[in-house]
Amino acid sequence: ANVKVNERKNLPEKVLQFGEGNFLRGFVDWMFHKMNQQGLFNGSVVVVQPIANGMADMLNKQDCDYTLILRGIQNGKVVDDREIITSISRCINPYTDFEEYLKCAENPDLRVIISNTTEAGISYNLNDKFDDAPPSSYPGKLTVFLYRRFKAFNGDMSKGFIIIPCELIDRNGDNLKRIVLQLAQEWNLGSDFINWVEKANAFFNSLVDRIVTGYPKDEIEKLTEELGYKDNCLDTAEIFHFWAI
Repeated sequence: ANVKVNERKNLPEKVLQFGEGNFLRGFVDWMFHKMNQQGLFNGSVVVVQPIANGMADMLNKQDCDYTLILRGIQNGKVVDDREIITSISRCINPYTDFEEYLKCAENPDLRVIISNTTEAGISYNLNDKFDDAPPSSYPGKLTVFLYRRFKAFNGDMSKGFIIIPCELIDRNGDNLKRIVLQLAQEWNLGSDFINWVEKANAFFNSLVDRIVTGYPKDEIEKLTEELGYKDNCLDTAEIFHFWAI
């Protein structure tokens, strides 16, 4: 696995991902990993822990590599596919390292923003302030991030993002955009910034489908023995996957 890790560490961070849970790691990060293997993406994912308590430390402790086990029936055969996923470069906790989080906005390679912050994640929080480090809601965190981007590149229209939320709510992209624009207005971030958010960034509605069964606590001892190593971030999922954007 060492060779893989070294190769991965040299890949530019092209994706900012809000959420380090089982679903994104068993779905989106697996996709980026597969694309990297085929030379189609050549980028890594920097993950942001969206709430104060999460898995950032646990993931960083194992270099953000983890095993994904895909199980099910494919072409009439039983499949049990095990692979170490190496698409995540690092995990940032904005509650303990807010400046490191904002600094990612200054990276010109960054192009895509993905999120899965629970169904309640895309919601307006009346108490969020621009000066909070960080604002508590996901749209609040995203708005300050976009503002840092806007400032870092002097409103360059080519430096916007492809923003694809995976939260299971109707028209997730439209709702996220609406709240970001509302916060930008309330926080008096200026008409130039509002125009940049609207014109330079694409907020997509998306629908995800894959059953990600997560950490297999009932079988972990057996799996650890079979794999020959301990993986605290081990993830399991079905083979079927579908992403409508």
